[in-house]
Amino acid sequence: MATIDLNCDMGEAFGAYSIGDDKAMLDLVTTANVACGFHAGDPVVMRDTILMAKERGVAIGAHPSFMDLYGFGRRRISGEKPEDLEAQLIYQIAAISGMARTLGWPITHVKTHGAIGNMAAEDAGLADVCVRAVHAVDPDLVFITLPYSETMKAAQRIGLKTASEIYADRTYTDQGMLTSRSMAGSVIHDPRQSVDQVMSMVRDGFIPTIGGQKLPVEAATLCVHGDTPGAAAITKALKEALLAEGVSIAPFALPKR
Repeated sequence: MATIDLNCDMGEAFGAYSIGDDKAMLDLVTTANVACGFHAGDPVVMRDTILMAKERGVAIGAHPSFMDLYGFGRRRISGEKPEDLEAQLIYQIAAISGMARTLGWPITHVKTHGAIGNMAAEDAGLADVCVRAVHAVDPDLVFITLPYSETMKAAQRIGLKTASEIYADRTYTDQGMLTSRSMAGSVIHDPRQSVDQVMSMVRDGFIPTIGGQKLPVEAATLCVHGDTPGAAAITKALKEALLAEGVSIAPFALPKR
């Protein structure tokens, strides 16, 4: 039987401002990527998100970003010294790791957020910075990233365990990258098409591309978005459809306590 993890980015509130319905999503997913304070999140939000995940048995990980609270980590930033950016990533991962350990629910992985993740997927130098930061904090952490990405290659070179991440609602290029949102058809809106794409990747072991290619993949985790309108209902329908197709839903890693 095919198995897939469902991961969601969350803990992205900040102070008096909230985003997404984390409680509803935590009832559906098996892994949560928790913001570490640089694009969203604060100590209280981090604590509360971890406790909600622990209560439900949902695995958690660090979701670090560029230092870009104003732009929610989605603005491309260049010119940072590699060693300075590495320090920023270490700071974020160590912060959520420390908080999680005090709450008895250690992190299992790291998944980069927004612009830094997208840039590192195609930039070997930036990819090396990201994986060095993860390895420096804890070499046993799993690195979630796109298959065929520079981050996947860098993680494997340094010896980090990896989890290949797939998307139900995005199309892929022949190089295995996500199709640019500027292109028509880059986002899949048809639920049945989303399920069919996931089944191709999880059950059949290949990524269907816009050019008609079938790229081999060992999918470990499926990203579902929690900050879009109706996210919980969409995720619930997708999860039910996958279960109906015989796919088992389970975390790719559990906390070691």
